[in-house]
Order: sequence, then structure tokens, then C-alpha cells
Amino acid sequence: MPSRNRHVIAVVVLVPVLAALALWAFAWPASRIAPRDLPLGVAGPAAAAAQVERQLERHEGAFEIHRYADEAAARDAIEDRSVYGAVVVTPQGPELLTASAAGPVVAQFLQQAVAHQGAAEGTQVKTVDVVSTPAGDPRGAVLNAATLPLALAGIAAGAVVTLLGLRGLRAVAALLGASALVGVIAAGIAHSWLGALGGDWWTEASVLGLSTLAVGGAVAGLAALIGPAGTGVGAALVMLIGNPFSGATSAPQMLPEPAGAIGQWLPPGAGTTLLRSVSYFDGAAATGPALTLAWWAVLGLGAVLLGGSLRARKAGAGPAERRELSAVA
Repeated sequence: MPSRNRHVIAVVVLVPVLAALALWAFAWPASRIAPRDLPLGVAGPAAAAAQVERQLERHEGAFEIHRYADEAAARDAIEDRSVYGAVVVTPQGPELLTASAAGPVVAQFLQQAVAHQGAAEGTQVKTVDVVSTPAGDPRGAVLNAATLPLALAGIAAGAVVTLLGLRGLRAVAALLGASALVGVIAAGIAHSWLGALGGDWWTEASVLGLSTLAVGGAVAGLAALIGPAGTGVGAALVMLIGNPFSGATSAPQMLPEPAGAIGQWLPPGAGTTLLRSVSYFDGAAATGPALTLAWWAVLGLGAVLLGGSLRARKAGAGPAERRELSAVA
């Protein structure tokens, strides 16, 4: 079969396969959003709190219940990102503490679930947003929307470094410089212009830059080790797995298993979680996602250096081998 015909067949088969994979990756998690062991606190007198806990356990597998002595302890847990919210039993009736900054979708779900439960018992539930989203982005839309552009910026950085033939330290320097600039520009837009982020400006810029570097390093590193196909592999991993599994629009615990867990081990998910922590929660629970991004960046840049070194050795070995053959002849 002529090579051109094979190419046509490859395109006809490959494009629908990629489309189906992309549709599955994005539509499956979105269509299955529901709480799965979502951390939720219960606070108040032991007997009353136990009753609330039993009622919440009727939602089988939905919540991971944490008990707290009082409202102050529950608030601290929310601010530390140990739980997404808490039901507090007070003399005036049940009170729901939420944190829309941790995920407006999660806060809305908790309001609906607890309010419905209260209505069934003839009680009205008061809701208090302990850590709210900024006034400039009340629905958290900007932070959610930032996941895709950062992923694309990282993929572009890795691809351009590969296409330009940069290797070794030059490739590393280009990736570092591009990622740092992306971080500064992104912080300028999201924080300074749109008012969607509320933490330390330079910390946010560093997180945005590190998120870009983690993706760019992975794409360029794979390309350096396995050739141009590595660019496609890295881009597919980030776009078809990392982005839809990130939980940016809801929370990792709202995605079907194991999508939520996988997403947190990839740069888009870890970057979103870290940005929430530094922007709204004073850096609470930031260690895990920060280490994840750092490992991706370090391993990616290490792969870039290793790939460049291996290619340099191969290029240097050619003339030497030819000289040895000439000497033998």
C-alpha cells in the first residue's frame, strides 16, 4: 500500500480516536460530579453532634466526618483546609459553615444538602461563609479558567524549546525565563487587574510560574529523551488527563474515583490546589501540591539536561568511530 494512502488511513482513524478520548476525559468527570468522602466537620454538644452525624451518614459514601468540640475549632479546620465545611449545633439551631474559596460548587452543594435535611426536620439552617471568594471573582470563575491557559503556556514553552533545537543549559534557561514571565503576567491579570486572587502577589506569581514550569519541563524533557513524539505525549497527558481531572471547577473529592486522586498528582490539579491555598487560605495545606509541582519541574529539567547530554555524546561519537575505521583500513 502506498505511503500516502497509509497516511490518509492513519488520519481518518486517529482523529476520531483522539476526539473520543478527549470527550471521555472531559465529559465523564463532569457528568459524575458528586461528593465522595468529602471532608466535613460536625461540631457541638456530643449528643446533638452524634445525631447530625448519623443523619449525614445517610448519604452513603458522600462525607468523611470530622468531629470538633465547638464552632471555633470547626472554623480553624476550615481555614486550615482540613474540611470543606462544618455543621455546628447551636442553641438557636443548626449552622452551616462553608468556604466558597475552596470551591463554590462544593459550598453550594453543602448548602443544598444541609438545607434540605433541615427542611425535612422543620428547621432552618443558617449559612456562614468562613472563607469567601474575593469580590472581584465571587463565583471563582477566574481561578477555574486559569487552569487551561497555564497548561497551554507550559505546553507551548516545552514545544518551542524543542522546535528551536535548544538543549542543555540553554533549554533550561529558556524554560525558566518563560515560566517566570508567565507567572508575572498571569498574576498581573488575575490579581492586579481582575481582583480574583487575594494573597501575596509575588507568592501567587511564583505558583503560577511553577505550574507553567512543571508542564513545560515535562513536555521538553520527554521530547529530549524520546524525540519529537515526546511533545505529543506530554501535551496529551496534560490536556487529556491533567486538565479534566484537576478538580478546578469543583474539588478532587467531587470527581469519580480515581480521577480526583490522579489529577492531584499532575501539574494542573496540583497547581490549582496550591493557588487556592496561597490566595485564600494563607498557605494552608500548600506543602503537598508544592512538592508535586517541584518534582515535575525538577524531573522535567533533569530530563532536558540528560537528553541534551546523550545527544551530544552521540554526535561526538560519530567522527571518532569514523577515524577508528579509517585507521583499521
